[in-house]
Amino acid sequence: MTKLLMNRRRFLHGTALGAAALASPAYLRHGMAQTGGEVNIWTYNNFVPEDFKAQFEAETGIKVNIRLVDDQGKQFNLLAAEQPNPTVDILTVAGHRYLQFIDSDLLAPMDTGRLSNWGNINPVFSESDWGTINGEKWGAPILSGAEVLAYNTEVVSEEEALTWDTLFSDKYSQQNAYILQDMMSVMMLAKGYDGNMVEYLGNEAEAARIMTEMRDFFIAQKPKVRKYYDGGAEVQQMFVNQDIVLAHAWNGPIATLITDGFPVAMTIPKEGSYGFVYTLNIAKGAPNADNAYLFLNALLSSPEIGANLSRSSGFISTFKDADKHLSEIERKATSFPEEQLAGLQFFRAEANEMKYGLMDPAVEQIKAA
Repeated sequence: MTKLLMNRRRFLHGTALGAAALASPAYLRHGMAQTGGEVNIWTYNNFVPEDFKAQFEAETGIKVNIRLVDDQGKQFNLLAAEQPNPTVDILTVAGHRYLQFIDSDLLAPMDTGRLSNWGNINPVFSESDWGTINGEKWGAPILSGAEVLAYNTEVVSEEEALTWDTLFSDKYSQQNAYILQDMMSVMMLAKGYDGNMVEYLGNEAEAARIMTEMRDFFIAQKPKVRKYYDGGAEVQQMFVNQDIVLAHAWNGPIATLITDGFPVAMTIPKEGSYGFVYTLNIAKGAPNADNAYLFLNALLSSPEIGANLSRSSGFISTFKDADKHLSEIERKATSFPEEQLAGLQFFRAEANEMKYGLMDPAVEQIKAA
């Protein structure tokens, strides 16, 4: 397998992706049609399908400017630094980081009355408890995913991939990679702790003890890790280059490799893992808020667009009936056996201030060790 694989982006089949929905006046409401101008979006790679972007620009005259991000913390710091005059209109926030952004007054509540296509989102996501804070909704859920153990099927066996222990084994030393901060939460769960740290609210001493244990564990494992990485494209390239055969990863980038024919698979190991939801949010003080709502409403306009979001990103669409527009291999790349899903918990935000107040310094200490 060569680097050419990563250049063959064939995820968007046919330029008609939701063309009927986009061309329809159903989403061009509230006097915003053909406004021109621009909309500025911070998001992850492939979270805005290229065909959708091109057609939206053609239909509305609005230029879509995308700035790629690869880390929630970096995005938070940048947005905080720009206040009260942000350059961004729409940003991508993971549901479990909501409180950090909301408490810092960086997001505007979502006015769902301006989104006639809000009902196209599966209510499991659109009406979820984590998505409603202080009586307000704060984002449009578009994709969901999980922290998985990914492995090269030509080197690592399926049985080996059913436990997180394999990631830290001597057998695969220097042939692995993981997102350090995310992996710390997963390993808390694997060791029987609450990786969300909600259980330790009011007992910061216990939270600090657990974080110190995690810090020391990852320092001890540091000689075995090939790389701490940040973004999905990076782990894809490491697999393709055969720099690694094992990785902790988000399911989206791995699903993309699967549908592209690369010999990789993924599991939710027996110790369990965490799931998450990505949402598109309006920045407080967004310079082009009207265009931002028009963009969001267009994006939510059909299950075909939801399928293309899933196809381009590799994550699971939150749109109703999106799976009906995916091929068999695409559905396979975005699903897990029931017994593995039973071990999946969702990230929660209630203890984030305490958790990341302890975790962020621990991560820096691990990297410096």
